[in-house]
Amino acid sequence: MGQPKRSRHQKRARAQAQLHNLEAYAAQPHSFVFTRGRAGRGVRQLSLDVRRVMEPLTATRLQVRKKNSLKDCIAVAGPLGVTHFLILSKTETNIYFKLMRLPGGPTLTFRINKYTLVRDVVSSLRRHRMHEQQFAHPPLLVLNSFGPHGMHVKLMATMFQNLFPSINVHKGKLEHIKRCLLISYNPDSQLDFRHYSIKVVPVGASRGMKKLLQEKFPNMSRLQDISELLATGAGLSESEAEPDGEHNITELPQAVAGRGNMRAQQSAVRLTEIGPRMTLQLIKIQEGVGEGSVLFHSFVHKTEEELQAILAAKEERLRLKAQRQDQQAHNVQRKREQREAHKKKSLAGMKRMRAEADDSDAEDPGARREAEPEGEEDEAEYFRQAVGEEPDEDMFPVLTKQRRPTRPPHKKQRVKDRRPDRDKDQRPPKPKVRSRGAQTKLGPRGAAQGRVQRQAQLPKA
Repeated sequence: MGQPKRSRHQKRARAQAQLHNLEAYAAQPHSFVFTRGRAGRGVRQLSLDVRRVMEPLTATRLQVRKKNSLKDCIAVAGPLGVTHFLILSKTETNIYFKLMRLPGGPTLTFRINKYTLVRDVVSSLRRHRMHEQQFAHPPLLVLNSFGPHGMHVKLMATMFQNLFPSINVHKGKLEHIKRCLLISYNPDSQLDFRHYSIKVVPVGASRGMKKLLQEKFPNMSRLQDISELLATGAGLSESEAEPDGEHNITELPQAVAGRGNMRAQQSAVRLTEIGPRMTLQLIKIQEGVGEGSVLFHSFVHKTEEELQAILAAKEERLRLKAQRQDQQAHNVQRKREQREAHKKKSLAGMKRMRAEADDSDAEDPGARREAEPEGEEDEAEYFRQAVGEEPDEDMFPVLTKQRRPTRPPHKKQRVKDRRPDRDKDQRPPKPKVRSRGAQTKLGPRGAAQGRVQRQAQLPKA
């Protein structure tokens, strides 16, 4: 049988719950952790470890190529809802760590004096406690010794607090807190960055009872009775017994995952470092994202007059920049208007030329015709009737020109080129003498035609 169909009220409630979860997730801070420049293998691994600390509210598979600039990352971060950048870089002398708040800043620049990777921290432990379920929720942030040391210390504390979502003590669940991030401030302007795993164990039971509760059965072959195991904890190693005291024993307000961790019962909270580990020193605080006026510097101190001069120079640069932008906008508008006017003028000229061409075609649609000389034809006809002969060519020249065969305009009369050294006077034409042998070559039909032509030339009697 299939699953029962949900009612419309159930569907509506489920859709509202999903929408609420999406809105809550979007309201939480998100981050990008990456390196810039030639960082080296160790710094790249350190960036991956810091990215592991920031999970799950970070891009775990982020890849930044060499050709990608900081502006490209900022442009991508806006639609994705990213609020912080954690950037690691390396120079010839030092390693730097930048913490940026998007989109308007500020930017905190730290120098990493010492660092230890996760693999080095874990390898130094006898028993490490690190598993994937610990990274399903963000860590618990603990700030230590951030007292009234100055405005820059207060700004640092605020920046670190905004890296992680706030915890509602009335609605939060203890089983979601699996990790702890400790940032401790020292008076010599150094920060200790530590990352721990949290484990809660019941208090008041013997080591043997704890072993049974954890489903780790010891070797009882040398024991006579199980009471020996519960009373003395025989057969257990000293490393399995961790000392607990008033510093880590508390009463649980909620039940926590694990055997024996019940509500209103005494339990011990144990921390195990899982790395990475860093020692940071604040260098400077800038106003914008990667650029802007310096609000604080650890090594450079300026007087009030110098600060006022810097602010005045910055305002002057901003004023000149705004002036250039206005001038550029005015020039762009003027050129656009000139293009529009030129376009209108060109279209009007094209329409005028088209109208003039249409008018000329209407007035003279065909080729120009010459007046036919009717009078010349009448005079030539009268001359033929009166005299009985054809008129000479010089008497009626217009009529003679009109009777000439016309050729198509595209065909020209071919004229043979004559050499200037050859003339008719130099070489007279040869007389045409028709021999009798030539008549015999014509054949009977050709000879007959010749006799007919000679008879026609003889004068009539």
